[in-house]
Amino acid sequence: MSLERPVAPDPYELLPAVGSFTVTSDDVAAGQQLPMSAVHDSAGGTNTSPHLSWSGVPEGTRSFVVTCFDPDAPIPGGFWHWIAVHLPPATTELPAGSGTDDASLPGDAFHVRNDFTTRAFGGAAPPQGDQPHRYYFVVHAVDVDALDVDENASAAVVSFNLAFHTLARAIITPTYQH
Repeated sequence: MSLERPVAPDPYELLPAVGSFTVTSDDVAAGQQLPMSAVHDSAGGTNTSPHLSWSGVPEGTRSFVVTCFDPDAPIPGGFWHWIAVHLPPATTELPAGSGTDDASLPGDAFHVRNDFTTRAFGGAAPPQGDQPHRYYFVVHAVDVDALDVDENASAAVVSFNLAFHTLARAIITPTYQH
């Protein structure tokens, strides 16, 4: 059985337009294959969140949310790999490995469950032989100190809250094919 299917649209183009700023990484690049460090251990990687650094954030930013989403997963709703919320406004980067646990995040920031059901970063693990998957690493500049979510919130609830509080997004989209 082939998993060949049309490429999913850019999920962020489906949302209301917001400003943008810049995100870079020492570990991943737009359109380039993820390193094995950012691949889930079930697929032979080391499951380590990549370094992310951002600049040019809009005035009025009161916190950040960092997410990683795969719209190409062979399910209708895509697959959430990482959701870190309530990052302090002075944060300008997350070192590699910041997705390990809440203690690896600055201030009072914390993780909500990804689709692997862990409160941490979960690396790429597309089905073997599937088309290349895109991994949207997004830094959301937020207009409130804290979204109305706790560590038990789902990625969908965080995303819903972000729809009303995102000032701007910075996106870097590497790929992975197993």
